[in-house]
Amino acid sequence: MLPSWIYQLIIDAPPLILAITLHEAAHGYAAKHFGDYTAYSLGRVTLNPIKHIDPIGTFLIPLILKLSGAPFLFGYAKPVPVNFNALRNPKQNMIWVALAGPASNFIQAILWTFVFSFIQMSNALDLLLQMAKAGIYWNIVLAAFNLFPIPPLDGGRIMVGLLPRSYAAKFAKLEPIGIFVVIGLAMIGLLGQFWMNPLISLSYSIVKLFVF
Repeated sequence: MLPSWIYQLIIDAPPLILAITLHEAAHGYAAKHFGDYTAYSLGRVTLNPIKHIDPIGTFLIPLILKLSGAPFLFGYAKPVPVNFNALRNPKQNMIWVALAGPASNFIQAILWTFVFSFIQMSNALDLLLQMAKAGIYWNIVLAAFNLFPIPPLDGGRIMVGLLPRSYAAKFAKLEPIGIFVVIGLAMIGLLGQFWMNPLISLSYSIVKLFVF
């Protein structure tokens, strides 16, 4: 019998790697679509996970947090470089570039829900069923976390695009310290209580509509 951590690794690794890969590739593809070829020229508009994965931030940290029962999950990939000034309409286009990553995760959560339904109907291996559940879970968590409205998270960049220019410039200055603010909010439980938990619950309510 496999040790529990290896079994958990087999379940979580494929959907998590796919979730991260498509999230980052979606950013790069959206940037290319709107005129910025920075990520494309660096080979980041690709489904090759090696181009996007940070071994510690992408997999080890969130897995340890999950196995330890931490009240929050945190992880990161290699950020896709985007030159917002190269976009055809920087202020508007940055919203779509930032939104592309979380949107890809939500779409993946729905697709994993279809997979879960098919596996249930076919009485397939429990391992595959657990992997489908993990696919739903990781994608919802990644989408919810990245939509938190503080830069450098995607939600923060969406806010920069939505705010009037004078406020957007001031808000964008939070980017160097934004991630520390997020970690602090997570550590004291506010991120989970007021953002992650409600958004995750709402997302599960939506994806359950696709169970058959």
